[in-house]
Amino acid sequence: MKKTLVSALTTALVVGAASTTFAAANPFSDVPADHWAYDAVSQLAADGVIEGYGDTTFKGNRNITRYEMAQMVAKAMAKSTSGVDKALVDKLAAEFAEELNNLGVRVANLERNADMVKWTGKAEYTYTHDKYKGQDGARDNSEQEGTFLFRLEPTAEVNSNWHVKARLDAKTYAGSDSSQDNSAKVELKRIWAQGDYDKFQVKIGKFAQINNGTFADTTFSGVELSYGKEVKGIVGVGRLNKASLYNAKEDFGVTADGEVNAGLRKSGSYQYVGVGYNKGKFNGMLSWHHVKAHDNGFSAGSYKRDSDTDQMNILGVEAAYQFSKNVGVNGFYSYNKNADIQKKAGRLEVDYKGAQKENKGTWGAWLAYSHLGKNAIIANPWDAVKPTEKGWEIGANYTPFKNIVTTLRYGKDKKIQGGQKVDRFFGRVEFFF
Repeated sequence: MKKTLVSALTTALVVGAASTTFAAANPFSDVPADHWAYDAVSQLAADGVIEGYGDTTFKGNRNITRYEMAQMVAKAMAKSTSGVDKALVDKLAAEFAEELNNLGVRVANLERNADMVKWTGKAEYTYTHDKYKGQDGARDNSEQEGTFLFRLEPTAEVNSNWHVKARLDAKTYAGSDSSQDNSAKVELKRIWAQGDYDKFQVKIGKFAQINNGTFADTTFSGVELSYGKEVKGIVGVGRLNKASLYNAKEDFGVTADGEVNAGLRKSGSYQYVGVGYNKGKFNGMLSWHHVKAHDNGFSAGSYKRDSDTDQMNILGVEAAYQFSKNVGVNGFYSYNKNADIQKKAGRLEVDYKGAQKENKGTWGAWLAYSHLGKNAIIANPWDAVKPTEKGWEIGANYTPFKNIVTTLRYGKDKKIQGGQKVDRFFGRVEFFF
């Protein structure tokens, strides 16, 4: 691996080890069975500080979620405690500060058992194998790739309301000579300041926008404002890098007189507006995305039948419903009114359970159908079905050991135009820290 990669990663790890703590945070996951919080809660319950689930019982026969734990801690914080009990409540409040903040409970003036900067991250290996066939089944063009990714995600506390967050990625390919591999470098993928208030949130910098898990899986540079809890309004304004767009032309940013404007060459203006609703077992969002290239920014001959256009206007809707603890369904639909062809995209997925990185032995499986018209996709988040394709996907994930998750996907797809078939195999193993 290049010296620059080694030096950068070494520096990041030394700084992290010297002045920060590594902490995994997933506010909706189960608290691991061996977590110290269970003993603390049991002690507080025995002392009458915590009353379990409201029926004076503590359900110790199953893991509880971080959200449930925070609810009990919030009730304990409202009581007058002292001595050992107060120390336990403060320690629990520091551990579940993010979840308490989401509940509207401020955690202040605590002796936190953590530094002002926390690092999370992962290392992963991904393998894909694409097997293409012509309409007559005679052609068989196989593509395969093995990729290593190392990711660090620091979060620095500015004050009780503001944090600075970032993402650093280093990627290299299994089949390449790292000394000649230009991809083997550390890249700052995201960096933003985030202010969280009672019902108001602001983000400033480079971050993932709304719909990043459906049809807009990319980052943009700008400002996002949101207001509300169960019903939330969101607006974002900024710039989108040409490389983030699925179907952008190489001359994205050429000025009207034909000269390349260095300041605009790789970006275009970007705005979005969304309204989300999240209550109980249902959450959903309606959104609109507008991208304006700086002159003829989208692929000629595939965006419109007659001529190019420099705009995308995409209307999107996504929703998810959890029928039970184990069964849920989610999906999205997007439509680009500026495109004449491949202007619609959508996906419907049924999920059963799901692997939790904190809990060994957990697993999940899903079945999905996707139709991904490329002109209704800002950036692709999917692994088994790609833009320009439609087809079925089946997948499963499993946690063989704590903080290690394996994932397998298989896609039975074909091109929306032309009908060429492809079998896609996808495998990944992730190591979280």
